[in-house]
Amino acid sequence: MKLHWQILIAMVLGAAAGALARPLGVATWFTEDLAVVGTIFLRLLQMIVIPLVFASIVTGIAGLAAERSFGKLFGITVLYYVGSSLAAILTGLILVNVIEPGVGANVVLAAMPEGFTPRAATLRDALIELVPRNVLAAAMRGDMLPTIFFAMLFGVFVGRVGASVGATGRSPLQSVFADLFDVMMAMTHGIVKVAPIGIFALVAKTVAETGLDVFVSLGWYFLTVLLALAIHAGLNLMLILRFVAKRSPREFVGAVSPALLMAFSTASSNATLPLTLETVEKRAQVPNRIAGFTLPLGATINMDGTALYECVAVLFIAQVYGIDLTAMQQAIVVLTALSVSIGAAGIPMVGLVMMTTILMAVGLPVEGVGLIIAVDRILDMCRTTVNVFSDMVAAATVDRLSKGETK
Repeated sequence: MKLHWQILIAMVLGAAAGALARPLGVATWFTEDLAVVGTIFLRLLQMIVIPLVFASIVTGIAGLAAERSFGKLFGITVLYYVGSSLAAILTGLILVNVIEPGVGANVVLAAMPEGFTPRAATLRDALIELVPRNVLAAAMRGDMLPTIFFAMLFGVFVGRVGASVGATGRSPLQSVFADLFDVMMAMTHGIVKVAPIGIFALVAKTVAETGLDVFVSLGWYFLTVLLALAIHAGLNLMLILRFVAKRSPREFVGAVSPALLMAFSTASSNATLPLTLETVEKRAQVPNRIAGFTLPLGATINMDGTALYECVAVLFIAQVYGIDLTAMQQAIVVLTALSVSIGAAGIPMVGLVMMTTILMAVGLPVEGVGLIIAVDRILDMCRTTVNVFSDMVAAATVDRLSKGETK
């Protein structure tokens, strides 16, 4: 049975078991003993965050730094990816602040750690803490911003050293981090395989504590994410298609629709990549020299939908806990979501792994992930579709803007 069916079944069974817990008088067992399984699952996600993010960012940035010969093509592609991801995050940020889906939501659990206080942040503190005194100590504390900063800086110089010694492919050091990333990806796949068990425990615990009203309360959060994704895909990206790429949005969407359906059904931009390449080249008529560069790169560093979802989810969790994030903390959410989306792997449920990164960056309890996991699978399918669509819009846009460079 495919993983997404396992997860959906686990969610339904977890909700049913949790709903029956109170009438059967076993609610305490669900909220204390079975909750251990969910806690272990969350700890597994936390365990791989630092090595996965570090390896993926170093590998990606090193590859980019070694490709300086791409010139204008490279610059336009990276500028588009950063700009589109930032536009997606800001769209989500605006909507979650306007709708406030977490205010008054009946999903406040006993998961708030005892004695927990949110981390205050100022611009001065954020700038100082961005540069770690000891990167190993920062990683051990789970301080993500300084860890990401060091990983990006380290990746730049790994790429430059590899290029300076005349490496035709990867330098030996690049290969080490690429292999490390492959190992972490394999470990992530292994952890995701036990996700149905962890999700069953988390959903059952949630429903046993709050009742089925939790799904009603999550409705506003669910709709907020969907509305933000729809605005980004249906407005932001369509405007880029029409006025920058000079393409008809209707014709382009019709041409690339097979890849979009594949992205929705698999919830994996990496699994969709072969079909994405074929569709963009043959149906959307983007040259191979453009599509072959922008699409694989986009599947690695361009995650508009994931970045948007993470921003909305983090602010929703803060609202549920009654924590009013300052403008500075929200800015950290934006920057961290942008950073981790660049290194996010294109596999199902990677957003949950990256979610813990942002929660730790602004000092929110990682246990908050359990509040949104009940509806994550469907949102994962939707945000992956936006991720892939943004990659394809990038290919059309770079093709239009780099005509002179690639002839």
